[in-house]
Amino acid sequence: MADTQNTALRSAAAPDPGSTKTQALAVLRELVGHPEADFHDGQFEAIEALVDGGRRALVVQRTGWGKSAVYFVASLLLRRRGAGPTLIVSPLLALMRDQVAAAARAGVRAVAINSANQLEWDTVREQLAADEVDVLLVSPERLTNPSFRENQLPELIRRTGLLVIDEAHCISDWGHDFRPDYRRIADLITQLPDSVPVLATTATANSRVVHDIEEQLGAGVLTIRGTLGRDSLRLGVLALPNSRERLGWLLTHLADLPGSGIIYTLTVSAAEDTARLLAEAGHEVQAYTGRTDPADRERAEQLLKDNQVKALVATSALGMGFDKPDLGFVVHLGAPSSPVAYYQQVGRAGRGAANADVLLLPGSEDRDIWQYFATASMPSEEKASAVLTALADAGTAVSTVALEARVDLRRTPLELLLKVLAVDGAVERVGGGWRSTGQPWFYDAERYRRIAEARVDEQDSMVIYQDTAGCRMEYITSVLDDETAHACGRCDNCAGRWFPADIAEDATAAAGQTLSRAGGVLEARLQWPSGMDRLGVPVKGKIKPDESLTDGRVLARLTDLGWGGAMREIFAAGAEDRQVDPAMLQACVQVLREWATPVGRNPGWSGAGRPAAIVSMPSRSKPELVRSLARGISEIGRMPYLGELDLGHGGPTGSRGGNSAYRLAGVWDRVVVGPELEAALAALDGQGVMLIDDLVDSRWTVTVAGRALRRAGAGAVLPLVLGQAG
Repeated sequence: MADTQNTALRSAAAPDPGSTKTQALAVLRELVGHPEADFHDGQFEAIEALVDGGRRALVVQRTGWGKSAVYFVASLLLRRRGAGPTLIVSPLLALMRDQVAAAARAGVRAVAINSANQLEWDTVREQLAADEVDVLLVSPERLTNPSFRENQLPELIRRTGLLVIDEAHCISDWGHDFRPDYRRIADLITQLPDSVPVLATTATANSRVVHDIEEQLGAGVLTIRGTLGRDSLRLGVLALPNSRERLGWLLTHLADLPGSGIIYTLTVSAAEDTARLLAEAGHEVQAYTGRTDPADRERAEQLLKDNQVKALVATSALGMGFDKPDLGFVVHLGAPSSPVAYYQQVGRAGRGAANADVLLLPGSEDRDIWQYFATASMPSEEKASAVLTALADAGTAVSTVALEARVDLRRTPLELLLKVLAVDGAVERVGGGWRSTGQPWFYDAERYRRIAEARVDEQDSMVIYQDTAGCRMEYITSVLDDETAHACGRCDNCAGRWFPADIAEDATAAAGQTLSRAGGVLEARLQWPSGMDRLGVPVKGKIKPDESLTDGRVLARLTDLGWGGAMREIFAAGAEDRQVDPAMLQACVQVLREWATPVGRNPGWSGAGRPAAIVSMPSRSKPELVRSLARGISEIGRMPYLGELDLGHGGPTGSRGGNSAYRLAGVWDRVVVGPELEAALAALDGQGVMLIDDLVDSRWTVTVAGRALRRAGAGAVLPLVLGQAG
């Protein structure tokens, strides 16, 4: 069927009837299935530049304007004129799925190569060899894959008739969603013959990002910028004092929001907590985060498209490329870190409908979350130098896993840093891992300082958006440097508050009950990190059963909506040490009751039996908090408090953010059992103990402490911790 439609489109695009515009218009009408369809302002200009001029073009247009129509029409016209297939670099699997489906409906033979369809790669290669592909979509990560780069890419470059860079703002590290893999595209462009047209498209780029993209596309770029105002969106901001009120508002009014939509949160835990609360209240919702299985993500997207759920409660994992024209609303629990990111997310709504509601419920914790993500994404000169030194010393390719044991970086930031260094030409990915290229590298401190300042400016702009008395759409589009920005006449500042502010008492109570719910599983470490011998720690493989912890309990993660707020206050920089709050102590007691109570096949206490005594960690920042918690649990639970462990060799070293191997090396033999505690443990005759701590991150400190207690004669060691980072 697709081939038949494709033939019809090629026939419609035949050059005989006249000009390129006549041909393009015929293709467009076949594409959208409407005999009277016409181009939006700028669409044909872009097509003409690509097809007739062989130019490089950048299209910056609002979501829903029809950027995909430009490259589909251009692809078919170029194919009719003998050009090779179009290569589209597309960042998200969801975007690829939608584009392949849209292309098939239009008779465009489109295929994709990505991590989700590896079983189809051989078939795709055969189709390309037989010239049976009009459009090939690849992820930017494919461009860094050694096998793809060496075996498939040269032939693709030789045959490519059009290169398309979708969501091109990802190419700029000034953008809100910079991705190092996108920098590879600049190298790809330089390898293309000058006669091959290049199209970059985005809906979210201010003037600085536009200029950066233009520089990477090369000389003579045609930039087409349209108005970014979205007449279909009705914007609003409702400032509420806390998470309890925000969730109470959702419980009260979610059913009244039009159609189905998206509820965005800033963290995974907030998405999961919110989805659970709404589902328990009878709303059809699902969580959608970076932790969601890819198959479950695809199912959730389809449920939303089919209006089988009221909303997906999502992090930014649901963003670019998700296309539901009739999406009725977008609500944010917490503000994104910039108006640019906010515009991109709210752009999911109202693409094919006359009206859609967009409401922001900002949180007091937003700035802390912005700061965390901003600092986590910036490369460090010290870390970069350590990576380059480790690769140079190795003299051969080193896998990411092996490299982790040589530099103090966790997997995700290490992979990000390697990509940045690869873009700069200092390292390259080859079979077997990464190796140094030997090229000199310097840390561009001035550039990163300016990027960090730009991030702060964006955060400040987001606060201004919340507080402005002017038109909200005009403000956002002005920040995006839209010269046509104007008052929308629809937002809460232009037309008055369009959303209710009341919150039902039972909704507030239900939200409060959910937020006061405490306790999560603290999973025990089961395996030592690889490469510990290089760091002088004599362990490897699995942790011996008689030296390991049981799974424990944590009152809250720092990112949780409920007790997470109290945890953030306690562990904030400069916060004073104090005794445990009575309400927090009672919450811990409730966690212990639920932990101890047999339910179904769960025998309680993880099968380890009731602990006979309590031991606490020697906290250097919150000693009074930990001791008071241990004494409180001891008194309520009628278990003797044996005191705290000692610090050895000056105590733990290192800081948060390092990888497992270095974190373990920093605490090895630095939390020890003193003589008095050892004697008290001996008197327990092998019974278990509860280990109290204030904050865990990597979990290696409690793991080493548990090992020390087990080796000193304790039976099971059951950790109870107030807060968990991450």
